[in-house]
Amino acid sequence: MSDVLRAEAHEWARDEAVREFLRERPEFVRDDPDLMRALGVRLDASNVIDFGPAALARFEQAHRQESHVRRHLEAVARANFDAQAQTHEAVIELLGARNHADLAWRLDAVVRAAFGLLGAVLALEGPDRVPAGWRPLAEGQCDLTLGRGKAMRLGVVPIACGLFGGAPEVGSVALMRLQIWEPSRTGLLAFASERSSDFTPDMGHELLDFLARVVERTAQRWPVS
Repeated sequence: MSDVLRAEAHEWARDEAVREFLRERPEFVRDDPDLMRALGVRLDASNVIDFGPAALARFEQAHRQESHVRRHLEAVARANFDAQAQTHEAVIELLGARNHADLAWRLDAVVRAAFGLLGAVLALEGPDRVPAGWRPLAEGQCDLTLGRGKAMRLGVVPIACGLFGGAPEVGSVALMRLQIWEPSRTGLLAFASERSSDFTPDMGHELLDFLARVVERTAQRWPVS
């Protein structure tokens, strides 16, 4: 037997011996006030060991922590469910667009009403014609704003405030790259919020990406002429 196994066997035998001793001699604990205080237990009037103040405090603290975590998880689940429902409603609204200008207008209106944002902008790189209701971008501006080759950027992005007319109330933005038509043209879907906490680099972006793909497919219906 290795030294490690021998030591583990010795500890197990020792622990079993202690447990057996306490089962046979419970008064060893009951009759030792200092030991009872160290364990955080006490005897009630019927000679039954009861939780003492320290043990009760630990139990209550653990219960409060568990309740706080449960409430937090429930709140997150409700927020996720609400966000998904609002996103689905937004998609139905966007699919009813009649042209590029209507798509841009509906997108801006729905994010203001459903998500409480400052607004949404659709933008497209030139030099070719830009659809009505969309913002024109210089060639390479998407890479400059998002980062070369990146599909999305969330957070405080001062360079993107110009998409919203340089509004000073823009606190944070969500920027998604768009690739539309054939041959492909590069564009941006941009959301703005007055709160810096609404869009952060570490937040989940599955629903934002989903909306961007819906906008791409919807805009694909009509050529840019």
